[in-house]
Order: sequence, then C-alpha cells, then structure tokens
Amino acid sequence: MKKIKVFLYICVVLLWLAPVGVQAQEHAGPLGANRAVMHAPARAAKKTTTSLTLPFFEDFTGYDLFPDAGRWVDHQVYINNTMCISPISRGVATFDALNEFGLPWDPSNNGNFRFTDSLTSQPINLAGYTPADSLYLSFYYQPQGMGFYPLANDTFFLYGRIRYGDWVPMWKVPGSAMQPFQQVMVPVTDTLMFYDQFQFRFVNIAALNYSDAIWNIDYIRFDAHRNMFDTAINDIAYSSDPTFLLNDYTSMPYRQFMVNPVGERAPFYYDSVHNNYDIPQPITYGFAARDIATGTTLQTPINNTATLSAQAIQQLSNNAYTTTVPLTSPYGKVVFENKHYIQSSTVTGPSANDTIIKNQVFDNYLAYDDGTAEQSYYLSLFASLPGMISIEYHLNQPDTMKGMAIYFGRTAPLAGNKTFAIQVYSALAGVNGAVADHLLYTEDPCFPGFGDTINEFFVYKFTEPVPLPAGTFYAGVMMPAESGSDSLYFGFDRNRIGINHVYYNVLSSWNPSLLHGAVMMRPLLGQDVKSSGITSPQTPVSEKWQIAPNPASDKIHFTYPGDGTATYSITNITGQQVLSGTTTNGTDIDITSLTAGMYFVNIACNGVTGVPKKIVKL
Repeated sequence: MKKIKVFLYICVVLLWLAPVGVQAQEHAGPLGANRAVMHAPARAAKKTTTSLTLPFFEDFTGYDLFPDAGRWVDHQVYINNTMCISPISRGVATFDALNEFGLPWDPSNNGNFRFTDSLTSQPINLAGYTPADSLYLSFYYQPQGMGFYPLANDTFFLYGRIRYGDWVPMWKVPGSAMQPFQQVMVPVTDTLMFYDQFQFRFVNIAALNYSDAIWNIDYIRFDAHRNMFDTAINDIAYSSDPTFLLNDYTSMPYRQFMVNPVGERAPFYYDSVHNNYDIPQPITYGFAARDIATGTTLQTPINNTATLSAQAIQQLSNNAYTTTVPLTSPYGKVVFENKHYIQSSTVTGPSANDTIIKNQVFDNYLAYDDGTAEQSYYLSLFASLPGMISIEYHLNQPDTMKGMAIYFGRTAPLAGNKTFAIQVYSALAGVNGAVADHLLYTEDPCFPGFGDTINEFFVYKFTEPVPLPAGTFYAGVMMPAESGSDSLYFGFDRNRIGINHVYYNVLSSWNPSLLHGAVMMRPLLGQDVKSSGITSPQTPVSEKWQIAPNPASDKIHFTYPGDGTATYSITNITGQQVLSGTTTNGTDIDITSLTAGMYFVNIACNGVTGVPKKIVKL
C-alpha cells in the first residue's frame, strides 16, 4: 500500500511538472540597475546664469547618456535609442524609476510609491508674454517601450514653476500598456508663470525598488503663437538605429570574419526614417564607410532616392559594401565607421537627426547583443534541480576560448554569494540532431559581479584554454541545485532581431527560448583576457584572503594582505545575511550561533571587496 501511495505521489508531481515545463520556465524581468549610468562620469546639476528664451526645442538626438545641460537642470533620466519603439526622431529621454546613479531610489523598500525620476528645464524667460500670446508646450510620450509598462499608479506628470517658487500640475496621465508615441498639447495660461525664471518639469511616480515602470518622451516644443491644432512637425528624421554589417552576430573577431566574409556579411543595411510631414516627401538618402584605424575608404558616399509616405515610418536600405582592410594582426581590434544620412531640399526641421554614425566593431568576442540591456532574463528553477542556459555560436576556423563576458541584471537581495559554473559544449541533447550532451569544459565556481569595463560586462578568465574546431559550439551557465529556486538575472537585449540562439534546461532537457531578445553572454576568443574584479597590488583586499579553519565548529578568522580593519558578511545559501561585523587580521569570530550547513563569506577593506568564499559550519 505504501508503494502505491508513493507511486501515485510521483505521478501527481510529474503531472504538475509537465505543464510547467511546457509553459514559461524562462522569463523577462526588470534590469534593476542601469550599468552604463552607474559608471558614467558624475555630473552636478546646475542652472544657467542667463534664462533661455523661446522657442525651446529638444528631440534628444545625440550620443550622450544625459540630457543637454544647456537646456536641462537635472540628469535623473537617460538618453538612448534602445528603450523606445518608433520614436518621432532618433533619441528619447527614458524615465526608468532608477536614480541618477543608475540604482533603485530605495533598495530596501519594495512597495512604496513616490515621485522618482524628473527632467527639469533650465529657467526660461517668459516675462514679456501674456495669455494673449498663446503659448503652448507640446511633447510626445510613450509608456513601456522596450521595458515594462507602468501600472495605473505609476503616473506621469508635467509641472510648471510659478513666480513664488511652487510647482503646480499642468498635465498628467496614468500608466498603461505600450502605445505608440502620442503628442500632448499643453497651453500655458497661468499669469503666475509669465516671469523670467519659469521652469517646467516632467516627473513620474513609481515603486522605489523596481525599474518596471518605463516612460519615454521625445520632441519637446515650447513656443508662442501656437494653438491646439499646431501639431504638425515639419521634419524628417531617423527613427531607429541602422542594422549591423553582420547578418547574425553583432560582433566577432576580424580573423573569423575574413575567413567567410560573404557568409557573415548582411546583404543590406536597413534604416527606419520617420516622415513627420502631413504630405509625402521626396528625399535623398546616403551611406559612406571607412576604417577608423587607417582611414581607408570602405564605401564612397552613395545616394539613393525615395518618396516617404505622410506621417509614416519607412524602412530604407543600402547595399552592404564588400570592401575590407587586410588582417594585419590575428588578434587586432578593427572598427568600421558607417555613416548614414538623409538629404532633402524641402525639409526645414532640425538637421542633427538627419545623420547617424554607427560603428561595426570586430574584437575578441562573439556577440548577438548590441551592448545595451533593456530587461533581464531569468529562469524558474526547482530547488532540487540545476538550471542551465546555453547559447549556440559558430566558428569559421578553429579558435581558442579563453573566457566569458557576462552582463548581469540586479537582483534583490543581491546575488553576489550565489555560485554558478560556465560550461562549454560541442553538442546539446536534442538540439541539431545531437543524441547526448557533449561537455567540453567547466569553469567552477564563479560568482556574479557587475562590470568594471567600458561596456559593463563582467569578465571570467578560464583556468584552462578551450580549443574549439570550426563549426558549432555552445556556451553558457549552470546554476547548481544548491542555489534553490532563485535564478541569476542576465542582461537581455530586447532589440535583437531574429532568433536568439538560446536554449535552457530546468527539467533535464533542453528547450529553445521563446522570448525575443539576446541573452548577453559573450565567449572570449584568442588572446589572453583579464578577469574582472582583480584588485591591484596596492589595495588591501585581494582574491588571496583566507578563512580558517574550514570546516569550523565555533570560531573562524580571516587573513588578508595589510593590517586595516575589514567588514565581513556571512550569508546562507538563500542569500539571507546571518552574521556581519568588523574584524582585524587573524581575530577570531564566534560562529556558534549558526546552524550546521554551508555558508558564503565575504570581506571588504577600504571599500574594496574580495571574492566570496564557501565555509561549512559543523
């Protein structure tokens, strides 16, 4: 009878797991941090000494992460062209509920809603105007974009500052699911706003510990002698970024490209151009390219013509050039500058948004992502089973994998104590006809970290190089069963076009990803790499710090270079901090209060943090 009950229980569990395995075991979540903003140079907000005058115009076209200080006081939003969908012109300001340092406003508060990001204009001189001058402030807004849609409580506001210093509401809209950019016309009629220091401010309400309430704004115009029907924009502008020279990868080593340039090169470049006129517009559009290092012309300017439909976004194409430069070094970095431009004799709008320069980078990695993360990718894991993510790559000639670069999303609590392994396969069971997994290499243990390089990836150097033949291989991560059901979060580039080459495994079988986007993991090939998080010889904490004894029953102590005071943190396998404090070199720490089991320990001295280590409490 007992055996029958056990059998029935197993059947029930399998029936419960079966639909779960078929349904979503992979998920997209908020980033929780903006890595590019976090490592950008600090900027102080300041007002201009002289008030601006009308007309005021901003379409956020440019390559800076922050708003133009000549027009804006603060920099809590960031400028990009990846978090939006079909903007009026290239570049938007994104309100992501993260502060000016790219972090949650309150990491410890999950449910509190309040004003978060703001975008405040420099003072504008309205002293000479009256309501009879018919001032209108117009702009376009879009909820969600490539992020997550704001809920009804995640309200978006426009405020104006009156002469007595108070901010008064001028317009607001509740959160909603993704919509196309919508134009808003706001009349400025309050006489208390007609003074020489008037300012306007966009601000959103959002939860303080999430980045899942996205608002984008674009094309702000403020001028006199307008009316509510003055909605036409006489401008033609690029909308999306051009596609890459490569047809699948976004980047690869130049030596790999040169083995098969015809197979790797896309036949066309595609651009999206927005005709904001109410009537069709004829244009001339062009393209040119050069090698940045040598100045070699890869494509002399070529011009094409087209007629754009009224109030429409239209895709244009240019033939991809076939010119290359010689391979001077097998490991050298090569950058092609690709310049796209629009010309029209009838367009009277801004000219800055008529040109886009987008570089094609050939370096020591393979990538499907464009270097920006709009969301995080994670798995639903089971406490007793490991979870695995593996991405398919191809080589045109034999090469050597020296490490992996990974972009991590932020989790709460922070996942720095969670171990994972990097795995390289030549085959995955059930994928491309393979009957079994063929594991080539495992780098273990690894700990997640945030990037200390210009592109914010965290770099893991392999203990042993992995030789790879030409053809297909797979590389990714394995999260062990001891991590519980809490998956690591990985950067997810939602602008990826085409299949994402991702496979995941949470129930002992590989499944193709059904989510649109590229998981941001990059195999590093050829030359030696330097691991992230390695401290310099001058810093007092390095990877060489030690714990003794281990295992331990009642006391432990740390030894580390230098004689400064260190802070320590001990967490259990679920990420909960169970013991913390300060210590000095060799001083005993009492751990008798801890129950028997495995823990993770880390120390920091003078702001420099080591790499977490495992200990076993007897």
